[in-house]
Amino acid sequence: MRNNLKKRILVKTLSWRFIGTLDTIVLSWVITGNVIFGLKIGAIEIFTKMILYFFHERIWFRINLDKNNKIINSRKRDALKTFSWRGIGTLDTIVISWLVTGNPFTGFKIGLTEIITKMILFYIHERVWNRIDYGLK
Repeated sequence: MRNNLKKRILVKTLSWRFIGTLDTIVLSWVITGNVIFGLKIGAIEIFTKMILYFFHERIWFRINLDKNNKIINSRKRDALKTFSWRGIGTLDTIVISWLVTGNPFTGFKIGLTEIITKMILFYIHERVWNRIDYGLK
């Protein structure tokens, strides 16, 4: 993978992680009623999700090339990518929330609630990044 593409993926990873972490902190706080739980869950996710997202992005980049090695960007691709990432992200959130709160049901509540918010936010994030040329030249 070219160096510029790695930079693009890194910047995209960081921008999504900021949005995703903020969403997780707010949802965790609202669901648990405890801002400390929200901050702890969000802080742990910063690291786990960036690593998972980076590899998810690399895989999707490699499988979305046409025969001329041009990136294929489409709404269908973005929707499929959204669902695959949300599955990975939700499992990560459930496990982290369960470990932080000590309650598996709280972990599931947080993880299942953010399925909706994160899918909407991720899809918008993908659509915005499809309009940005950074790292593609």
